[in-house]
Amino acid sequence: MTGVARGMVIIGAGECGGRAALALRDLGYEGPVTLVGDEPHLPYERPPLSKEAMASDAPEIKAIASDAILAEKSIRHIHSVQAVAIDRAAHRVRLSDGSALPYEKLLLATGSTPRKLPMPGLGARCAYLRTFADALAIRAHLSAGNRIAIVGGGFIGLELAAAARKLGAAVTVIEAQPRILMRGVPAEIAEIVHDAHIAEGVDILCGDGIASIADDGKEVRVTLAGGWEISADLAVIGIGAVPVTGLAAEAGLAIDNGIAVDAELRSSDPDVFAAGDCCSFPLAVYGGRRVRLEAWRNAQEQGALAARNMLGAGEAHAAVPWFWSDQYGLSLQIAGLSDEGRSVVRRDLGDGAFILFHLAEDGRLVAASGIGPGNAVARDIRLAEMLIGKRAKPAPEALGSQAVKLKSLLAA
Repeated sequence: MTGVARGMVIIGAGECGGRAALALRDLGYEGPVTLVGDEPHLPYERPPLSKEAMASDAPEIKAIASDAILAEKSIRHIHSVQAVAIDRAAHRVRLSDGSALPYEKLLLATGSTPRKLPMPGLGARCAYLRTFADALAIRAHLSAGNRIAIVGGGFIGLELAAAARKLGAAVTVIEAQPRILMRGVPAEIAEIVHDAHIAEGVDILCGDGIASIADDGKEVRVTLAGGWEISADLAVIGIGAVPVTGLAAEAGLAIDNGIAVDAELRSSDPDVFAAGDCCSFPLAVYGGRRVRLEAWRNAQEQGALAARNMLGAGEAHAAVPWFWSDQYGLSLQIAGLSDEGRSVVRRDLGDGAFILFHLAEDGRLVAASGIGPGNAVARDIRLAEMLIGKRAKPAPEALGSQAVKLKSLLAA
C-alpha cells in the first residue's frame, strides 16, 4: 500500500456513516474520505421505510446526499460491497471485491439487522424490514384484499400496520408480551396507540407466543401457542434488532451489547470508532449507564460526533435520547429513558394530548413520554429534554400543572 494516502474510512453508508462523511468535510478535513456500503443506493434515511415510503404509491429513498454533493465534497462512495476484515496492525480494511483501503482513522457505522425468528417454516412470504429493497418487497403486498400478519408489536410493526391499513389491507398484529410497545413506552401511552389501531380495524393479539409458521409459497399460516391460527398473504417479522458486530469482533475489538465504545465513541482500538445502532456507549446524563440506541436522531448525532473526535476534538457524548413514531395522525415522542422512576402526568394539552414525566428517586427528571395529534406534545417534550440534560429536579406538582410553563422551570 506504499504511496496510497491514508485517510478516514467509514464502513456503513447509512444515516450515521453518511452524516459522518459530510461532517468530516464540513469540519475542514482535506484528506481522503471513503464511505463503504453494501447497498447499491446513496446513503438514505431509514425511518420513512415503515412510514411514508410504505404508504406511497411510488416509494422512493430519501437520500442524505446526492452523487453531485458527494463528488463536490470529494467523498468517495464505494457501494454494493462489504468490508470483510480489518487489519488493525496495518491500518487496512479488506473489501469483498478483493480490494483494500488504508486508513488513518476508521469509523464502524454498521448499524443493526432484524432479529430473526428462530423457527422453521419461514419462506418467501415471510419478510423482515431493514433496507429499501425490503420495503419494496413488502409494499407489493399492501393492497386491498390482502391479509398481512405482523409478528411483533413494536414501533416498526405498528407503523407498518398503520401503512397497511391506509392501503386497505387486512392486518393482524401478534405480540407475545402482555401488551404492545413493552420496550420503553409507558402502558398508559401504549393503550392510546392500541385503541387507535383497533379503531382503524387492526386485530391485535397479545400475550400469546408463536408455536409454528407454515409458508407454502401461496400463503402463510401462523399458529399461536394457544391454538389460534392466522392465515395471511404475507407475514412481516419485527421482533427487534441486533447490532452488526461481526467485523469488529473478528478484529478483536471489545463487544458489549454492540461494539463497546467510550464517551468519545472510540473503541478498544484508539484509531477505530463506532457510532449509531451498532455500538454501546456510556450515557453521561444517566451516570454513565451503558446503552445502545436504535434511533434516527442518535445516528445523526453520533455520526457528527464521531467525525469531530476522529479529528481530535475529544468531545464526550452528552445528548439525551429521543424517539418518535407517527401513527394515524398521532405523534408519540419520548425524551430520555422511561424505564426508571415514578411518573407525573400533565393533561389538558388539547385534543387528548398528555405527557408523562418520569422522576428518579433523587427527584431528577429522567424522561418524558407524550402523545397527541400532530405536534401537540413536540414543544413540551423538547423543553423536557433540555431539563433532563441539565439534570433538573423540578417539583412534581409543577410538572403536573398545566398552569406552570415548562419554560419557566428551565429558566429556574
